[in-house]
Amino acid sequence: MFDYQQPDAKGHFGMYGGSFVSETLTHAINELKAAYAKYQHDPAFMAEFKYELAHFVGRPSPIYHADRMSREMGGAQIFLKREDLNHTGAHKVNNTIGQAMLAKRMGKPRIIAETGAGQHGVATATICARYGLECVVYMGSEDIKRQSPNVYRMKLLGATVVPVESGSRTLKDALNEAMRDWVANVDNTFYIIGTVAGPHPYPMMVRDFQSVIGNECLVQMPEMLAQQGCTNSQPDAVLACVGGGSNAMGIFHPYIRHENTRLIGIEAAGEGMDSGKHSASLQRGSPGVLHGNRTYVLQDDNGQVTETHSISAGLDYPGVGPEHAFLKDIGRAEYVGITDTEALAAFHYLCQTEGIIPALESSHAIAYAMKLAKTMRTDQSILVNLSGRGDKDIGTVADLSNADFYCRPSCKGQSVKGGAEQPIQMVNLGARA
Repeated sequence: MFDYQQPDAKGHFGMYGGSFVSETLTHAINELKAAYAKYQHDPAFMAEFKYELAHFVGRPSPIYHADRMSREMGGAQIFLKREDLNHTGAHKVNNTIGQAMLAKRMGKPRIIAETGAGQHGVATATICARYGLECVVYMGSEDIKRQSPNVYRMKLLGATVVPVESGSRTLKDALNEAMRDWVANVDNTFYIIGTVAGPHPYPMMVRDFQSVIGNECLVQMPEMLAQQGCTNSQPDAVLACVGGGSNAMGIFHPYIRHENTRLIGIEAAGEGMDSGKHSASLQRGSPGVLHGNRTYVLQDDNGQVTETHSISAGLDYPGVGPEHAFLKDIGRAEYVGITDTEALAAFHYLCQTEGIIPALESSHAIAYAMKLAKTMRTDQSILVNLSGRGDKDIGTVADLSNADFYCRPSCKGQSVKGGAEQPIQMVNLGARA
């Protein structure tokens, strides 16, 4: 059994992690560490957390055997952990509930958050509405354009959405602005970070709240695999997309000790790994400090963070959670890239083959599963964390497919380019002849 005890008392995963914050935030971080240490094993806190996951989120989320996709790939059996079926439509709500519960106990009435794809923002706004907390969400103006449905959802839920115009106007810059807000309002404000990054204890705390995903899988998979005649009682490979890395760590962490299960994180290769337009921090980055922790960062020779690119707003980030950096270095997890084109093709494929509309982030993991399955036997298995649903991405996909998203009054009664009368042409990604 793989021995794994991470992080250490100071929040280090090997050489990664830690807490690199300004003096003005030191007290807030220490206060959070003390609160989490107090409540993480508290029976009443954990009972409330489990109740919320069951009755508000709708857990456990099911595991689905993608039968048509498995047959068409002609190799391993492909299973999907359906985090897209959670309340709010993604894995993010698992973590926001836990942190909001801490905020209530710490007497912090004001919540701030950052968001890229908008799913963390929606999940934060949702739980703030439930608990009666003020909610302010920072979001890059570029992401606001491509994720407009989620922006409106946040506003419907009572949140204030603050556009960020600095830098590349994406997730990195939204996190910068949220940090500045926290410094200025530390006494009454709790910062709900949405991924396994940031200063300690965030990488550990978010991982712990998200580990419900992998813990459920450990229980669910043996029966699912037996039904399909698979050899092993747990999956041969577990796949998840990686931006900051919370959905991946949520499913990876309970499997770390299962040495026969490969852990594969899929980063956004954008327009290609050698194009300079990607978000593959683990494959093209180098160790550095970003947003309060030491990890792999996309940076130039002078240590300046470089701009990133991905078709998916949630993966458009120049760093990654420090535990992923550690797992890469020790060889326990593998990290690969999927391009925009491949992710978009997988998006269409899953829609038209299994009747599931995935988030563009999750589509990266689906694309790699389709490649990997062909190299495996039919009695082997792949478990994919389908981290979110794709409603938020419909506008982006429509634009990229040259389709009209809405039929304007002027087009009523006319044929709509790329609409129902002209089905989207699906790229054949990996199906065997």
